[in-house]
Amino acid sequence: MSGTNTFIKLAENASANGWCTDFTPRRLLRNGHLMTLAGNFLPRPHGPLPEPEAILVKVQDPIPGYEEYGPSSVLCHVNWQPEQVRSQRLTVLLVHGLEGSSASQYMLGNALRAWKAGCNVVRMNMRSCGATDRLSPAIYHSGCWQDVARVVEHIVQQHHLHAVALIGYSMGGNLVLNYAGQFGNHVPPYLKTAIGISPLMDLAVSSSALHEPQNRVYEQYFLRSMLARIRRKADLFPRLYLSLCTNRILQKIHSMRDFDEYVVAPFGGFASADDYYDAVASSHVAAQLGLPVLIVHSLDDPFIRMRPETRQALLNNPHVSFIETGHGGHCAFLAPGLGDDGYWAEKTLFGFLLATTGIVTNGS
Repeated sequence: MSGTNTFIKLAENASANGWCTDFTPRRLLRNGHLMTLAGNFLPRPHGPLPEPEAILVKVQDPIPGYEEYGPSSVLCHVNWQPEQVRSQRLTVLLVHGLEGSSASQYMLGNALRAWKAGCNVVRMNMRSCGATDRLSPAIYHSGCWQDVARVVEHIVQQHHLHAVALIGYSMGGNLVLNYAGQFGNHVPPYLKTAIGISPLMDLAVSSSALHEPQNRVYEQYFLRSMLARIRRKADLFPRLYLSLCTNRILQKIHSMRDFDEYVVAPFGGFASADDYYDAVASSHVAAQLGLPVLIVHSLDDPFIRMRPETRQALLNNPHVSFIETGHGGHCAFLAPGLGDDGYWAEKTLFGFLLATTGIVTNGS
């Protein structure tokens, strides 16, 4: 234990590669709520990324009985390195959290850092996110790890890529880890590493935590956004979703658990919210992750909870480097920024990428 961190378990060569650094929270941000809010709302200067290429990737066939609405696709924003070196460079696929998008601050911050280092960067919008409701008749949820698989397959096949790294925040971390865990020890040669920052690995306990009185501000924020999305879906795909409005089902929803019970479960193919939480939890694959994995979790995260069994499975897995900090909030990890930009999680995960994949930088 050092500083404010509990470095639970790290790769043996972590310190030698320079990415095992202490996390000290910014002054006045030792409270998890303040850290979380600051990470989400503080203005953040972004350096210029080149104009990205927009690509659509089909992730699901038309819903049976609603074929007139077509398949579901996701929109990705891609910054490629020059074509002559593209296939040999590491490609970083970034996946955002609940109600985020390819334009979320952490997506842009990581994208710029990876781009400057000479990586290809793919910022993936989950279904309907980033103002893409019309592209996806099907809803998105924390079990849609196959969408990550479709995007990886698409970019690898289209551009003959040799090295892909996955980075997921919060809900995106659950998708990334679930996808990586499907391979066990038979990981495809192009898939080099997976990283989860504040990953939502245990949905049931985290959903309960989100409904605690001190967290209702977050729950109501998410809930307003999700309900507005369903109303847009009802306008775009009335045969699928209009009954949620006309039958006054939306009026019954007063928590994210209600939303999962009345919307996610029936439209996602689950028997109930409890069935959904259990079926999609990446904690089930924690023991079978067979590629280098970094997981960063904060003990003062307001609403992401990790069960002891999940923590132990990560500790027991020799492929997993697990950092658990005393402070950091949810997906924030704002450090004082002396000598760098202060985004500790981004700096740390990038050091992990360098140590595990041997990133080729623009200058080399």
